[in-house]
Amino acid sequence: MSGSVEQGTSQTHGDMRILHFLVRFPRPMEAVWPALATPEGIAAWWTAVDVLEPRLGGAVTLRDLGSGQVTAWDVERVAEYTVEGGGRIRFHLERDGDDGSALRFTHEFRGDRESEARWRARFERLIDQLET
Repeated sequence: MSGSVEQGTSQTHGDMRILHFLVRFPRPMEAVWPALATPEGIAAWWTAVDVLEPRLGGAVTLRDLGSGQVTAWDVERVAEYTVEGGGRIRFHLERDGDDGSALRFTHEFRGDRESEARWRARFERLIDQLET
């Protein structure tokens, strides 16, 4: 079984855009979590991380988005980063079958600096990285 980016939706509420994705991995949550919650993991498929304090209220600086804080943190399940100019990025992992995991992703932001296509490409990179 290989990973897949199964759904991608985009909504607009005034000037707020909300992207949602469901991404499935043939790997357990413990194997996916570091790619979403460590500087090295995030940098390998998305963006460089200058600061990441892995706890609720911790500081975070994502090089392509800006600085902010960790607004949700549940080890091996939920990592949420809220950064100025970049909005709120939430990764929610759950079990998917015996050996897999599913990522429910949400990105809320203002403007048009992000797109469904850009996130889909990032998730394809993440899937490739986790399958090697």
